[in-house]
Amino acid sequence: MDNRLNELRRKISGLRLQMLDMEASIRDQVNHDRDCTDSALRLMGLRQELTVLVREWSLLGGGERLPTIHERLRENYRAVQKRKAPSKQEREKRRLRGGERGSAAHKVRRQAG
Repeated sequence: MDNRLNELRRKISGLRLQMLDMEASIRDQVNHDRDCTDSALRLMGLRQELTVLVREWSLLGGGERLPTIHERLRENYRAVQKRKAPSKQEREKRRLRGGERGSAAHKVRRQAG
């Protein structure tokens, strides 16, 4: 049963990819003023096939929401890396450097020089 659900999910994902490619080719054909009837009919057939697979998937107990291709691509699989906090010495150096850049330090330098 679980294998069947996984197989259906794999087929659904494949169909979604095919549909995205087909939609892109239709947009390209429309942008270049070409006939896209054949591509549109194939896309409608893919949608019907997808509907059948999703219905079968939900009847077998597939209750979670299926992510779209764009959602899956946005997922971040990298390990989270925490930024190292600056040490007390580094913070003190930054504070001192920032103070030197102020207008008061600039005036003192002008008067001395």
